[in-house]
Amino acid sequence: MKEFDGVIKAALKEDIGTGDVTTRFFVPLGTRFYGEMRAKDAGVVCGLEVARRVFALAAPGSRVTITKKEGARIKKGDVLMKIEGPASILTAERTALNFMQHMSGVATRAALFAAVLKGSRTKIYDTRKTLPGLRMVEKYAVVCGGGRNHRLGLYDMAMIKDNHVAFAGGKAEVLGQRIAAMRRAKPGLKIELEVQDLAQLKAFLPLGADVVMLDNMDYAAMRTAIALIRAHKGKRPEVEISGGVDLKMAARYAKLGADRISVGSITSGAKPLDISFEVRTK
Repeated sequence: MKEFDGVIKAALKEDIGTGDVTTRFFVPLGTRFYGEMRAKDAGVVCGLEVARRVFALAAPGSRVTITKKEGARIKKGDVLMKIEGPASILTAERTALNFMQHMSGVATRAALFAAVLKGSRTKIYDTRKTLPGLRMVEKYAVVCGGGRNHRLGLYDMAMIKDNHVAFAGGKAEVLGQRIAAMRRAKPGLKIELEVQDLAQLKAFLPLGADVVMLDNMDYAAMRTAIALIRAHKGKRPEVEISGGVDLKMAARYAKLGADRISVGSITSGAKPLDISFEVRTK
């Protein structure tokens, strides 16, 4: 899991600083420990390889045995990981747990949304509502839970939102010119266009966006909008629903036949999964 080394090293530096003073003064040199990470909640486990990397960096010479697969459903009491090593495994403990608890919480929440959409054409997507510096680990966790990643940042997909529409005067002609310029400058870049009502949809649908987001529309309007998009004679974009969607709403919206539902709370509203680290001397 070396692709996450930057954020792991930053987390270790934040926690350890100039050294783990408590372990240094209270644990005799040469003491060996054995520890187990156990689930205290049911959910979806994620971050096992990140935790292994934390121990590799902060507790050299430790031996980690992972006992569950990444993305597996776990129950209370399950052993997730076994660790043997020097006193420095106590130094690495909190950082490893922080990653695993947070990532497992995100994966668990993604799995809840994926479950209510099962059997429909609609897939659950995350958003950019992530903790600064932790976007890539959170988006990895979303995938572990059965969700999909929306754009990673401002650079890998264009999203024309209400403010951009306003700067174009709300005019389809102006938006079309700017979309055409973007396609010439960035060939292959996916373009998503947000619409907030049926009038906007009818005006903007001919512009050829790859994805049309129905933002905060009511149910009846979304049903009409999706029918209009499916009947469109030109390029038919993917349909995305967004705007404060919870589990109950997601299950209902799946009946509309959209391609995507994007939910910021998968990451921003995820509760950490409770995981303990029980340690004894060898």
